[in-house]
Amino acid sequence: MSDLVKVKHLHKEYGKNVVLKDINLSVKKGEVVVIIGPSGCGKSTFLRCLNGLENIDGGVVAIDGLPVEPQKSSIYKLRQKIGMVFQSYELFPHKTVLENIILSPIKVQKRNRDDAVREAIELLDKVGLADKKDSYPRQLSGGQKQRVAIVRALIMHPEVLLFDEVTAALDPEMVHEVLQTMLELAKSGSTMIIVTHEMAFAKAVADRIVFFDQGDIVEESKDVKAFFEKPETDRAKRFLKTFSYE
Repeated sequence: MSDLVKVKHLHKEYGKNVVLKDINLSVKKGEVVVIIGPSGCGKSTFLRCLNGLENIDGGVVAIDGLPVEPQKSSIYKLRQKIGMVFQSYELFPHKTVLENIILSPIKVQKRNRDDAVREAIELLDKVGLADKKDSYPRQLSGGQKQRVAIVRALIMHPEVLLFDEVTAALDPEMVHEVLQTMLELAKSGSTMIIVTHEMAFAKAVADRIVFFDQGDIVEESKDVKAFFEKPETDRAKRFLKTFSYE
C-alpha cells in the first residue's frame, strides 16, 4: 500500500529556536498513527506543517503525492484532502451547529445545499447529536462542540484526519464521548494522525506510536503493546512513568 502522507527531512524553526529537527515519517492509507511526547516537543507544530498552517523551513511534506506549499495557491485545494480538529473547536458562535458544518462544503466545494444538509444530519446522528442541529455552540457542552468539530471535518471527505490534543480543554467526564467517536472513526478505516496525552486511548487506537522529544522522533513502534510495556529508549521510559494508562 502506498504512502498517503510522506514527510522527508522536515525542519522548522522560530528564529534560533529549532522546533522540528529532520523529521521523517510516512503514513499509509487507513493507518492510525498516534504521536505522544512532553509539552513543547513539536507535536502540534508538526501537525500544522502537514496542513500548511506553518511554513516549512526545510524538507518536504506531501499528501497523496502533492507537496504541501503554504505560500502557493495550490494549498487551498490540498487542504481539502486534510481534515483538522483543534483543541479549541474553532466553531462560529453566531451560526447554528448545522450552519457550521455545511459552510465549507457549500462555499469551498460548491456542493448542493440540500445534499450537504442531508449528509450533515446523517453524520450528526452517528455521533449522537442530530437533535442539536439547530443549537448554537454556546448551548453545547465541550464534548458536544468537539464532536461537531469532528463532523465538520468529516463532511469534507478528507483523505487524512489530523487531531491536535482534542480532549485537552474538556472536563474529564466529557473526554470519553469524544474519544469514543475517534475510536469508531479508526475502526471505519479512516487515516488518522493523532496528537494526544490520553495514554489509554493511544494504546487502544494506534496502529503505530511515534514518540517525540525536543523536536525529534526518539522512538517509533508498530508493536503498540510492547511500546507501552517495554519501551526501547530511556527517554520514553521516563516519559511513560509519569502516566497511568492501564
